[in-house]
Amino acid sequence: MRPSRRSFLFDVWPRFAARHPWYVLGATVLAVAGLVVSFGAFRGSYSDAFSIKGTEAQRAVDLLKARFPQQAGDSATVVVRAPAGVNDPAVQSRVNSLVADLKALPEVVDVTSPYGQQATISQDGTIARITVQYAKKARDLRSGSAQALLSLRGKRSSADFQVEVGGSVINSAERSNPFGTSELIGVSAAVLVLLIAFGSVVAMGLPIITALLALVSGLLLIGIGSRFVALPSFTPEFAAMIGLGVGIDYALLIVTRFREGLARRLSVDDAIAQAAATAGRSVLFAGSTVVIAMLGLWAVGIQFVSDLGTAAAIIVSLSVGIALFVMPAVLKVVGHHVDRWRVPGMRPVAHESESGFGYRLSRTIQRAPVPALVLSLALLVVLALPLFRIQIGSSDAGNNPEKFTSRRAYDLLSQGFGPGFNGPIIVALSIDNASGAAAVSALPDELAKLPGVARVAPPRFNADKTAATISVIPTTSPQDKATASLVHNLRSTLAADTAGKGGQALVGGTTAAFIDIGDRITGRLPILFASVIGLSFLLLMAVFRSVLVPLKAALMNLLAIGAAYGVLVAVFQWGWGASLIGVTRTGPIESFLPMFLFAILFGLSMDYEVFLVSRIREEYLRTRDAAGSVARGLSMTTRLITAAAAIMIAVFLSFALGDQRVIKEFGIGLATAIFIDATVVRLILVPAFMQVMGEANWWFPSWLDRLVPRISVEAHHALEPVPVLAEE
Repeated sequence: MRPSRRSFLFDVWPRFAARHPWYVLGATVLAVAGLVVSFGAFRGSYSDAFSIKGTEAQRAVDLLKARFPQQAGDSATVVVRAPAGVNDPAVQSRVNSLVADLKALPEVVDVTSPYGQQATISQDGTIARITVQYAKKARDLRSGSAQALLSLRGKRSSADFQVEVGGSVINSAERSNPFGTSELIGVSAAVLVLLIAFGSVVAMGLPIITALLALVSGLLLIGIGSRFVALPSFTPEFAAMIGLGVGIDYALLIVTRFREGLARRLSVDDAIAQAAATAGRSVLFAGSTVVIAMLGLWAVGIQFVSDLGTAAAIIVSLSVGIALFVMPAVLKVVGHHVDRWRVPGMRPVAHESESGFGYRLSRTIQRAPVPALVLSLALLVVLALPLFRIQIGSSDAGNNPEKFTSRRAYDLLSQGFGPGFNGPIIVALSIDNASGAAAVSALPDELAKLPGVARVAPPRFNADKTAATISVIPTTSPQDKATASLVHNLRSTLAADTAGKGGQALVGGTTAAFIDIGDRITGRLPILFASVIGLSFLLLMAVFRSVLVPLKAALMNLLAIGAAYGVLVAVFQWGWGASLIGVTRTGPIESFLPMFLFAILFGLSMDYEVFLVSRIREEYLRTRDAAGSVARGLSMTTRLITAAAAIMIAVFLSFALGDQRVIKEFGIGLATAIFIDATVVRLILVPAFMQVMGEANWWFPSWLDRLVPRISVEAHHALEPVPVLAEE
């Protein structure tokens, strides 16, 4: 008989790593050390200022760079509050001294004093605002420039002379430490779940160690990458959240299979090979789908979204790589000691095919599948209803915790001048002749008549009057729907007013840029959703040789994700339970969040779908019992899926306790979707639907079978469930 072809990844490498574990671990340590050295030499910085090609806001930036570079950079707003009044001689002396120190800060090109200017001192005379103009965009500033501004604020602020700073320049400087409280809570929760699942301290520690190894390596790579591309300030927290969740889950699958092999009296090397050939394939498939989904965000056409998706793909790829290439060596070193230091009262539980909670639940549902199907679908629909009221936008500094100086500056500006002063709209104008300059001078009076405009500043010209800027202050906050309407109204009005008058007017600034981002993303969402759903359908058809199973998975994933979106709207827009996670102010859902959640959850749900349905299909092919195979497949996977989901939910929820609103949104959205997917979908909807469909679940026409390639996520050997030996 011709010998079967050996797979390098699932057979050759695991056995090599098992024979030479210390070489593999040594090479891993050297690789990480190299990343540490490279990070020290090439690390970059994070920023929330982005270039969005093809938008009017970006064309405004390009115009100013070419004709008025002093106004092309980002600015910071310094807010001073003095109960004695900013016009008090002693206070005025302190303000002038502060202005002088601000002018001396690195990379500052201009500072506007509050004295002698319009709308820079509040009506009650206690609050003043100072504009600090930088030569570059926030993402291009040296890392020490923002810190110098924050340091000066700390030195000058006091009880009788409060100084706060806002603006995009300091957003990255205020971001949380990548390794903070959220990560510690997430790891601690994962430790508890793994102890319950494994009942052993050693077995628990393996997924934690390898996940942290992948996470640290990924954060080092992303930190190096931030030198070359503009990444948002929340990137480290986002990457840590994804990395911890998937890294622990992937390692959990492999360690579980390894322990099963030892329980069957296999040698350590054979148990490692079996784990790689079975769970390793599932890990590769699951990780690949997440990576493909993340890289698919490049189709959106927004650079920072593409770069953030690439960062997530790097973390997931490293988690898969560590699980496949390093874990075999770790398992060899641990060997038969994997179950040492057992927790009293927690014994390993055998895989069950016709007993246990999963089997009993499935049989209960199968006795009344239609009511179970209707009730669970109704629950998901109810949870998804708030989705129809979703407001896509961008959170601003008003959503930051009060311990941030940017939040305090935001509140002071709103108190002294109105909410619109936190999001000025910048009109950039090119001037080609003298008549164009005259037209620009007349624009403020015209723009001030528009609804929603609180104030229009006089134009600021460059030296040769070939360009100018006009600052328009809305009556509403940056994240208000009315502000977006004003931006669109300004653009249509300016296009008409400047036509044929020797110039061009472009509406830009941070507020307009984020509105452009929201508009671009909203237009691309249907394309992303259709491509992701189509890809998942094709992949599942190739794996399960079925039409109904992929269709069921696509519909149920949509319902689970829709329910997660609904919960996000209820919490962050409507404020239901928001105080429990430290959200003190409601606002829109971050514009790029829906697409990221969809892409991430597509990959993660594929993991559970493949793991559960592959076991059901194995049982069906073995017994041809459509109903019994569902019950046995659910029984054999319930414990592991529950543990994996619990880990992800705990990790994601821990990040909802962090400082940044966008990370809270990610945490709540991901945790909600995973909980729904692992409970309502996997435990109720799947058995109910498959019971109703019966043999039709596995219908696959012959012509389609010839067209669709075959994808195997499990080896064809060693697939039968094996008992875990009882404790001696």
